[in-house]
Amino acid sequence: MTRVVVAVDSFKGSIGAADAAAAVRDGWSVARRGDEVVLRPMADGGEGTLDAFAAAVPGARRMPVTVCGPHGREIPASWLLLPDGTGVVELASTSGIELLQADGGGGLRPWDAGTRGFGEAIAAALDHGVERLVLGIGSSASTDGGVGALTALGARFTDAAGAPLAPGMRGLVALTDADLSGLRPLPPGGAVVLADVTNPLCGPGGAAAVFGPQKGLDAEGVAAADGALARFASLVSAAAAVAERAGSRRERPLRTDHSGPARQHPAHSAHVWDAGTPGAGAAGGTGFGLLAWGAELVPGAERVAELIRLADAIAGADLVITGEGSYDGQSAAGKVPAFVARLASASGVPAALVAGRITADADTSAFAASVSLTELAGSPEASLAAPADWLRAAGAQLAEAAPAR
Repeated sequence: MTRVVVAVDSFKGSIGAADAAAAVRDGWSVARRGDEVVLRPMADGGEGTLDAFAAAVPGARRMPVTVCGPHGREIPASWLLLPDGTGVVELASTSGIELLQADGGGGLRPWDAGTRGFGEAIAAALDHGVERLVLGIGSSASTDGGVGALTALGARFTDAAGAPLAPGMRGLVALTDADLSGLRPLPPGGAVVLADVTNPLCGPGGAAAVFGPQKGLDAEGVAAADGALARFASLVSAAAAVAERAGSRRERPLRTDHSGPARQHPAHSAHVWDAGTPGAGAAGGTGFGLLAWGAELVPGAERVAELIRLADAIAGADLVITGEGSYDGQSAAGKVPAFVARLASASGVPAALVAGRITADADTSAFAASVSLTELAGSPEASLAAPADWLRAAGAQLAEAAPAR
């Protein structure tokens, strides 16, 4: 009997991780009924993170909240309260790109989508009195550096006239003043941010250059966003240096106001304030914004895997099947399939990949086998129309090709 572990992420916009894992299992079981198939649906901070925690933690409760979506309209959302007092908040379900792509979302808004709704959900968790926060920040619709979220938490960002910024990158390019004196304190146990990528805030590998085009930015918009994020980082870092010299962020207001060249402050903490910190560019720079709040950035897939005891499940397996909606050249930088493949390799277990599509620039050398739903279905449209059906087909194909035990 072969023991198979299915640890797939959600297939964005089409099927959640739990349903995707179940579909792969069903396909495998039809082809090889006697095998044991263990489901460990995964997440990396993006879409499905809330569901992964809800499935893994007995007694977790969804807490409804109404927030401002990335299209500027109110939407119903929720955050998750764990029995130990931890609040889990997901950017994808409050300020995520899928909300713009869904029916009625209005399409991409590269200049105007923001993260205010994410901040409002965090504020709701703080109002409830959570002991600590876990924040998943993948699948962002915007490139606002987290300004929207920080604003909802009490920060103030203004333009040259002293007026509050417009939402999104449209406001970020006009930023001249950052006032963090009203920013709400972290909960007693702090905040951990689950980042799904390791990109820095700015530069050729930064938030705007790598992810801006996915959110609708053209080359001119990418350049404008990169410059705006660099200025944002300068303003916030200067404020941080002032606070550190004062001895405590809470004892002295954080404010920096300058319209000249960026000032360097060697006293600031590289871990907290450096725009080059891995993951600072996650979610359109929201990673850096949350670092500015005092949160800690950690690899999202790694933390979720610890929670669901994925390593223990893999240790006794003969094969691990992982996957996501699009496996591309960026997937090796913190995404679920690459992480799961490394975990499987460490235990000497082969891994197989199932993805909605596998792009030409993707490196699949870590996998013993790979299946593209687009190729199985004949077109992206066909695979997206019935993702569960094609995931079952993928599971069956992998089962038929696997050696019997």
